[in-house]
Amino acid sequence: MLDKVDVVIVGSGASGAAAAWSLADTKMRIVCLEQGGWMKQSDYPSNGRNWEARQFSDFHPSPNKRNRTTDYPVNDDNSPIKVLNFNGVGGSTILYAAHYPRLHPSDFKVKTLDGVADDWPVDYATLEPFFAENDRMMGVSGLAGDPAYPPHTPPMPPLGLGKSGTRYAQAMNKLGWHWWPSDTTLTTTEYDGRAPCINLGHCMYGCSQGAKASTDITYWPHAIRAGVELRTHCRVSRIESGPDGMATGVVYFDADGVEQFQPAEVVILACNGIGTPRLLLNSATGRFPNGLANSSGQVGRNLMFHPYASIYGYVDEPLDGNHAPPLSLWSMQFYETDPSRGFVRGYSYQFGRGVGPITEAISSSAYGRLPWGAQHHDEYRRLMHRRISMAAICEDLPEEHNRVTLDPKIRDSNGIPAPKVDYTISENSHRMLNHAIARASEILQAAGARDIGVDRPIFFGGWHLLGTARMGTDPDRSVVNGWGRTHDVKNLFIVDGSLFTTSGGVNPTSTIQALALYIADQIKQRLANLFD
Repeated sequence: MLDKVDVVIVGSGASGAAAAWSLADTKMRIVCLEQGGWMKQSDYPSNGRNWEARQFSDFHPSPNKRNRTTDYPVNDDNSPIKVLNFNGVGGSTILYAAHYPRLHPSDFKVKTLDGVADDWPVDYATLEPFFAENDRMMGVSGLAGDPAYPPHTPPMPPLGLGKSGTRYAQAMNKLGWHWWPSDTTLTTTEYDGRAPCINLGHCMYGCSQGAKASTDITYWPHAIRAGVELRTHCRVSRIESGPDGMATGVVYFDADGVEQFQPAEVVILACNGIGTPRLLLNSATGRFPNGLANSSGQVGRNLMFHPYASIYGYVDEPLDGNHAPPLSLWSMQFYETDPSRGFVRGYSYQFGRGVGPITEAISSSAYGRLPWGAQHHDEYRRLMHRRISMAAICEDLPEEHNRVTLDPKIRDSNGIPAPKVDYTISENSHRMLNHAIARASEILQAAGARDIGVDRPIFFGGWHLLGTARMGTDPDRSVVNGWGRTHDVKNLFIVDGSLFTTSGGVNPTSTIQALALYIADQIKQRLANLFD
C-alpha cells in the first residue's frame, strides 16, 4: 500500500490544477491523479498540414470518436447533445476555445429573481477575488468597462477584432445591441513565460505555441514547484470509505494496469460533470448503497449542457477565415430575463471567425451549398474565407430527469462501468433557441451576410458538463455545501463543474476555476476544524 497523503485530488484539468496550486502553500503532502498523460506541444495538430483532418480523429473533442487509450467511453445515445471532454494533464483546457466570460451576478440568484431553479449558496461578490486571482494565473486578455459586468480589469489587452469582428461590431451598432471584446485566455503580450498569440487559429486542437492558457502550462508548473506530486496514467475507479463514513482514499489503476490504493486524509474530486458522478456512483457501499455522498439522490441528476445553436452566413469579401483565434467578441444583449420573450433566463452570443478549407468543404457539401461538377470550383471560391459565424449559448435550467448513471453493460479498458447520459432539451430552452436564432439572423443580415444557415442544437456541443453534484444549503436537495464539502462525507470535496446549481448562459471555465480557488481557500481557513 502507498504512503498516506494529506490530500488526493482526482483530475488535473481546470479545477484540479487550481485547487492543487492553492493548497500547495499549506505544505501538506498533495497528490493529484490524472488518467491521461502530459501533452507534447510538438504533437498538436497545428504542427502539421493535416491539422483539420485530425479534428475528426485523434483530436476529436468526443471521447467516443477520439478513442485514445486514456479515454473512457460515454453512452450518450439518449441525448441530442454529445459529451465532449479531454483526458490528459490540463484536461479539457487542452481543447477549449479560450473564451472566458464569468457568470453574471444574477446567475447566482435565479430563484430570487425569476422564481425557477435554486439560488446558489455563494454569490458573485464572494467569488470576485478568486475570479481576479484566476485571471492572473491563467493570463486573461480583455477590455475593462463592459457594462454587462461589474468592474474588472483583465491583465492583458484584448484580442484584435479583425475583419470579422469589425463587421459584427458595426452590425451590432446598427441594431443598437450590446457587444464587447471577449475576455480570453490567449496572450496578447508576453505573459508568465508565454509569447503572444501569432494567430494560427488552431486554438481548439491544442495550442502548439503556448499562447492559449491550458493548465498544464499555467497552474501546474507553479504547483509542482511548490511541492504537489502529479501522477499521470492513473485511472481512479472508486473512493474507499470506512465504517465511520469518512473517505479513506482512492483506488486506481496505474500505467501498467495494476490496481493501487492511495490513502488520504482528504479526497477532492475534479473530474467534470460526467466523471465525478460516475466515480461517486461507482463507490457505493453498504453504508452508501446509492453511491457515495448520495443520501439526497441528487448525484448524477440535474445535468446541464448549454444547448448551442450555430448561426452563420457568407459575405461578399474574404474575411479572416481560420486565421487568428476563433472568438473575439461577445454580446449579452439577451442575457437577463425578459418575460415578453416567452421564456425565463437568457443567452449570450459568441462571435466567431471562419473555418479552414477542409471544414468548409465538408460542411458545404453536406448542406448542399457546394455542388459537384462544372460549378464546383467557382462556388467553392465564393464560400472560402467568406463565412462569418456566431453561436448562441442558452442557459440550461436544472431538471432531475437529465442525469448521469452507470451503464449496465459498457465498461472502459480497466473494467470500470461507463457513464450513461439521459438528457432532453426543455421547452424553455427550445423557446430560447428559437429567439436566439431569429435575433442572430437579424445580426447576420445587418452584417451583410447571405445564405444563412443554422445548426440547432450543435450535435457535438456538450462542452459544458454541469450540475450533477450541485451546491446547496439543504442536504436533501444538494450534494455539497456552500464551500464544496459533501454533506454526507466530511472529508470529501468537489471542485469541478458538477457543483453548479444553475448553468448561466456563458462558458463556465472561469467560474469553475474561481470556485475551485474559493473552495481551496475555505479548506485552508478551516484546517483546524475541517471535519466538524
